[in-house]
Amino acid sequence: MKFRRFSSLQKLVQQCPYPPFKTSTPFTDLPNVSKSNQNFAKLGGEKTRAILDLIEKGNFSPTSNTYSKLLSECSATRSLDQGMQIHGHITKSGFCKDMTLRNHLINLYSKCQIFGYACKLIDESMEPDLVSWSALISGYAQSGLVEEALAAFRMMHLSGVRCNEFTFPSVLKACSIKKDLRGGKQIHGIVIITGFETDVFVANTLVVLYAKCGELLDSRRLFNEIPERNVVSWNALFSSYIQHGHYKEAVDLFQEMLSGGTKPDEFSLSSILNACTGSGDYIQGRRIHGYLIRLGYDSDPFSANALVDMYAKLGDFEAAIAVFEKIPQPDTVSWNAIIAGCVLHGYYDWAVKFVVQMKGLGTFPNMFTLSSILKACAGMEIKELGRQVHSDLIKMNIESDLFVSVGLIDMYSKFGLIDEARLVFDLMVEKDLIAWNAIISGYSLNEDDEEAISLFVDMLAEGLSFNQTTLSTILKSMTSLQAIDVSRQVHALVVKTGYEDDNYVINSLIDSYGKCNHVEEAARIFEECPFGDVVTFTSMITAYAQYGQSEEALKLFLQMLDTGLRPDPFICSGLLNACANLSAYEQGKQIHVHILKNGFMSDVFAGNALVNMYAKCGSIEDADHAFLEIPDRGIVSWSAIIGGLAQHGHGKKALNLFDQMLREGFLPNHITLVSVLCACNHAGLVAEAKEYFASMEELFGIKPMQEHYSCMIDILGRAGKLNEAVELVNNMPFEANASIWGALLGASRIHGDLQLGRHAAERLFALEPEKSGTHVLLANMYASAGMWDTVAEVRRLMKTNKIKKEPGMSWLEVKDKVHTFIVGDRSHSRTEEIYAKLEELSDLMAKAGYVPMVEIDLHDVERSEKELLLFHHSERLAVAFGLIATPAGAPIRVKKNLRVCVDCHTAFKYICKIVSREIIVRDINRFHHFRDGSCSCGDYW
Repeated sequence: MKFRRFSSLQKLVQQCPYPPFKTSTPFTDLPNVSKSNQNFAKLGGEKTRAILDLIEKGNFSPTSNTYSKLLSECSATRSLDQGMQIHGHITKSGFCKDMTLRNHLINLYSKCQIFGYACKLIDESMEPDLVSWSALISGYAQSGLVEEALAAFRMMHLSGVRCNEFTFPSVLKACSIKKDLRGGKQIHGIVIITGFETDVFVANTLVVLYAKCGELLDSRRLFNEIPERNVVSWNALFSSYIQHGHYKEAVDLFQEMLSGGTKPDEFSLSSILNACTGSGDYIQGRRIHGYLIRLGYDSDPFSANALVDMYAKLGDFEAAIAVFEKIPQPDTVSWNAIIAGCVLHGYYDWAVKFVVQMKGLGTFPNMFTLSSILKACAGMEIKELGRQVHSDLIKMNIESDLFVSVGLIDMYSKFGLIDEARLVFDLMVEKDLIAWNAIISGYSLNEDDEEAISLFVDMLAEGLSFNQTTLSTILKSMTSLQAIDVSRQVHALVVKTGYEDDNYVINSLIDSYGKCNHVEEAARIFEECPFGDVVTFTSMITAYAQYGQSEEALKLFLQMLDTGLRPDPFICSGLLNACANLSAYEQGKQIHVHILKNGFMSDVFAGNALVNMYAKCGSIEDADHAFLEIPDRGIVSWSAIIGGLAQHGHGKKALNLFDQMLREGFLPNHITLVSVLCACNHAGLVAEAKEYFASMEELFGIKPMQEHYSCMIDILGRAGKLNEAVELVNNMPFEANASIWGALLGASRIHGDLQLGRHAAERLFALEPEKSGTHVLLANMYASAGMWDTVAEVRRLMKTNKIKKEPGMSWLEVKDKVHTFIVGDRSHSRTEEIYAKLEELSDLMAKAGYVPMVEIDLHDVERSEKELLLFHHSERLAVAFGLIATPAGAPIRVKKNLRVCVDCHTAFKYICKIVSREIIVRDINRFHHFRDGSCSCGDYW
């Protein structure tokens, strides 16, 4: 009978993207058809063509069996043209009703994706049998036409034809592609009813179905129930676990398979190589390579590509290239694997060379190749090459592809061409979350944080969801803008959408609150965090260090070590900055030990932080050694050591190093030039400073900023060239800030210019009315001029405005503990010993000729009391404690929050000689190294 009910299936076929009468062979044009298959098709075709010629000439009358063999060969080689000729001869010779031949034809047309003919043959059949239906369903499934495969299965089932072990895998594969768990379970029920659940082929496809639908437990249960598992069963399970990112479990299953005596095939080994790549397990990957060689699968193209991918992504490029070079005819996948690996590890020039070589050997790049090259262009900052790749993409008509468009946005953003990136984004027909994230990140990267936030609002308005990447980028932009209120709104959004359990987002929140000086809120999030990885601790430690709570940062590091976490270069850099802020030399040395122990000396960030730490802790010698150990010194490294030398008063050495830096081809940035001017300042090198300042823009293309003007004005003022300093202020291209007026006020105090000092103070009162330092400097000027009534007036002004003088504080580190002192402090546990040591030193200094400079003390008290007040300054208490608490001969390192006073400076020159110790004092401006009765600053500070 005619099977007219099949018309519903024919409607589906008419919607198929392949026209029913297309006579070309589509598979030969696809890039994934290997050369061996093409050669086989060619040879098979020649044999069939010879027989067809005999038939055409009437020299041969084939039987039904002959036609069957010819059609089988055409199906195997997908020789559509010859198959259609045979179909014509079958019709002419009256064999068209032969069911075996009809099934061969259905199989041929299904494999060649000519489903219109296949369906017509089934429709013309009196009673299509299982072989007919199986051929059609298999063809649909292999072509990815899931709906059509399932519709054909339903029609077969309704017609009363029962499935067998060959049909079930095809229809279950269709459910897997669609991830149709509900439909898959219905077919699973039919499998059980018909008794095929124990068949290994059917069971394998069931394992894959449940895994691809996310039901790994059911997948594993079905696998365990297979009575006689074969290697395909294991492969199905491996693939399932790998697709869901369970790489370690996949490797464990592989070991279990080997223990059970099942021999792996090339697919098993390729899958496990992918698992090793995903988990970063290089050692296991090498073992699998050994299996491949031992079993003779190392020449298998899939295995070779997996090996190249594994070695390239895990950083062993010698091995990756060695495997790649052994591939006789590398395909696009092979090339993409080696190129992507190069890009992943920053070998951008290699990636470009491989693409050139690839094209030269006749393999054309696809969209994945070009996406990798876009990343390489961005990494090398070669705009011309990037534009050329973009042009190639347009010629290939794939520039509108979502994946490629995102690559273009990323590349142009990294070039700083944000307008071009935005144009690519705006031209996209469909924009998914990845595209929005790319353009938002691009604006954030280019410091257009307001536009990044605006785009985020637009994205929400369009009803799109966001992910942790979006939130982290937006939090970064809000941090740059110091928009703490908006950050709190995003925090609320994080809680509302359930992202408070996402480690990535939590770390961004901690970082945002910390950098916005809301360390208490950062600490609260940290404490409430149910997890805590190295990044979380790094964010919190950095927040403490930036907020000035360096002791808390160091305590948190110890807490991290107690949890078993290992430090990384970033956390060590943060800790070194904390030690630098505290002048905690000994603790900084301990962090240095961690850096050495963990092999971070090659990390440039850790190296730069070491230079900075040692310089700020008073050991410029250690800073110099750390600088020399940095393998790839950049401008940050040079700036750190030049700045350190400047702070320590080694002005000429700093300038010599700057000249060396220029000779080695490094151009300074604005920070380097600030350090150079500071070096001139601390060494009193006025002429050199003028020369550097005048040539900044001409030689290095850097326009002087506020910091450079401030340094230059301070240099001129301290050298007594007040008129030149004032002239420079008047000729600046911008309004003077507090730093510049502060430099003028300081110079006026040194040289007793009351008029200029008063003018500078008035400007400072307007800019920083809450700062006590201005009032104190002004009062000191009046006191030096004997204008005590005016001094009293300044004090009354401070009292009226509730401005309190910042107390002088000093810190000293002894045995990993930082001790803090203020003037006249008696709270220390060893107070009696400290004051006894000061009394002892007082007598010895008096005998050596020391006379207290009581005129610098502004208190209206007797001379003897002024002497006592001077002798109880915080830095002297710290030094006295250092003398009783540290080993004889060890340097004493003190940090002070204000400028060291003249009397203390004089006193330390006497003390260092009396006790035969080096005393290192870091005040707000610079370092003072007291040795043998003199100071490194030459009394010029």
